[in-house]
Amino acid sequence: MPKFNMNWVYLIVIAALAFFYLTNGSSEIQKQKEASTGQASYSEFKNFVNNGYAERIVANKSTETLKMYVKPDSIQAVFHKTTAQTGTEPYLAVEYGSNAKVEEFVDSARARGFFKGKFDYEHESSNGILNFIISSLLPIFFLVFLWMIFMRRMGGGGMGAGIFNVGKSKAKMYEKGGELGITFKDVAGQAGAKQEIQEIVEFLKNPQKYTDLGGKIPKGALLVGPPGTGKTLLAKAVAGEAGVPFFSMSGSDFVEMFVGVGASRVRDLFQQAKAKSPCIIFIDEIDAVGRARSKNPAMGGNDERENTLNALLTEMDGFGTNSGVIILAATNRVDMLDSALLRAGRFDRQIHVDLPDLNERKEVFLVHLKPLKLDETVDVDFLARQTPGFSGADIANVCNEAALIAARHDSPKVGKQDFLDAVDRIIGGLEKKTKVMTEAEKRSIAIHEAGHATISWFTEFANPLVKVSIVPRGQALGAAWYLPEERVLQTKEAMLDEMCSLLGGRAAEELFVGHISTGAMNDLERTTKQAYGMVAYAGMSEKLPNLCYYNNAEFQFQRPYSETTAKIMDDEVLKMVNEQYERAKQILSEHKDGHAQLAQLLVEREVIFAEDVEKIFGKRPWTSRADELLEAQMRAEAEQMAEERTKQLEAKESAETPEESDASDHSENTETTEES
Repeated sequence: MPKFNMNWVYLIVIAALAFFYLTNGSSEIQKQKEASTGQASYSEFKNFVNNGYAERIVANKSTETLKMYVKPDSIQAVFHKTTAQTGTEPYLAVEYGSNAKVEEFVDSARARGFFKGKFDYEHESSNGILNFIISSLLPIFFLVFLWMIFMRRMGGGGMGAGIFNVGKSKAKMYEKGGELGITFKDVAGQAGAKQEIQEIVEFLKNPQKYTDLGGKIPKGALLVGPPGTGKTLLAKAVAGEAGVPFFSMSGSDFVEMFVGVGASRVRDLFQQAKAKSPCIIFIDEIDAVGRARSKNPAMGGNDERENTLNALLTEMDGFGTNSGVIILAATNRVDMLDSALLRAGRFDRQIHVDLPDLNERKEVFLVHLKPLKLDETVDVDFLARQTPGFSGADIANVCNEAALIAARHDSPKVGKQDFLDAVDRIIGGLEKKTKVMTEAEKRSIAIHEAGHATISWFTEFANPLVKVSIVPRGQALGAAWYLPEERVLQTKEAMLDEMCSLLGGRAAEELFVGHISTGAMNDLERTTKQAYGMVAYAGMSEKLPNLCYYNNAEFQFQRPYSETTAKIMDDEVLKMVNEQYERAKQILSEHKDGHAQLAQLLVEREVIFAEDVEKIFGKRPWTSRADELLEAQMRAEAEQMAEERTKQLEAKESAETPEESDASDHSENTETTEES
């Protein structure tokens, strides 16, 4: 049977009112059989009666109006129309003021022989009750209907929802974990985070294993990490693995325009969870409601967000018990959360979901490469090394961009070059092939980028160079690509070498162009930030050693150091940057011939690689693990190309038919294009 819905009741009532109104009106018209009526004043009415035009008169006391029905032979005189045009019983509608005067006038007309018809009163108004309903109650019904629609839209539910259910929780409940279709097998990398999350699932599946030893199930776990690392995906995997109900909602779902709604939704959420225990509650982006409460009364007031947080704190570990209810939450801004929310007993565990390392990136690539059609040139290890600092979402974007680029080039499969172009597209932006530059600008950009490449080649801790390009991408006119080593700790020497490499472009402009430009703005910004970080946070300056002025107070508007210390910081930063700038100019002066060759090669080819730099400067004085990996990769690619060329030459020599010769020529042309 269909479910009961109040909409059907409203429709039936409206249809009944319309039916009664139409049937009464049509019966009245049928009863009167009139085709035309007219209006007349009271004086005109008396003249018509005195002239003998009236056949009968019907008065209505409630409306103080009367109807004077005209004789058939007088229709032409009164209406100036024929009987066919007016109908058989036309009448004039007249308004009068007093019933006694009407009766007196009719009696006088009858006595004088002017009126011989019937005079009577119509005591009921036509459609009186129905007219009252239509005129008075129908607008009220209409306004109530609009109000209910408005409340339904505002409350986000059906006709039964609205203002009365606005405090209800908006959490989506999954009775069976398999509804999402995601398990731990779909989560690549993050071995430590998966292990802790899997333990929570084991708590729910087999709690006796832990409670027999006197342990308690943890009440909550907070997933912390940068955006795109897979925090929400891990929560979905928990829902897929655990055979318990799973409530999922966002932190912003607690926020509403009404006062007290957030706290009401928190209470309703936990009430539903207790009824379904054991179960899991997942709150995504909990920083929307869990931000640290203000310690300044003037800024607080009746803050709805604080009321919601207080309700959440009470429900998570108050006087009530939430046995069997585990709370998972995710955020990338844990430093902004309230300390009361992070204490043990509410979130017993903080699970850090960091950016994937080299091996984890390889696992993520293997997951996202499954639906793609790949050719034999794709090397997963090489792709993992080419994407340092990429999150899981970034790697998924790389795979998607590579497929789009291959489709744009009408390639049957996705190749290695498509992935490299996709990485360049994501890091540097879209290539601007139509950007017009003068020869002087092009040479200035080449000298700038060659300066970066030269400094990075001759500094010990600089990242190994992959390629240098002067093709405009996004907001950049040129760029140098590096293969950074994934160091756990950064030394002062390594950070100074990186600053020197960043300043190499500006130094090359000053030395070899004769003037500086705005092209080094991004380099200067990164250098200044790194220098201030070394001085103010890492304690790596001479005058302020071993001091950290980092302050995490959200509502503190004063710096944690004096104006004198700020002046010392500025001086130390200026000294540090100037030293590295002079060092960069010294290195460039020592290798100005090689720098000039590198800049000329950039002007001619626009893109050069590490092997081209090695031909000019020789082998790097310092060889790192990343250099060894890059060199091994380049050697393997060279051997592979040599083997392919040998096979193509043998096939060309053994070809007997013209078709085979054509195919060999095509292969040779393809090889030449790849070499170029």
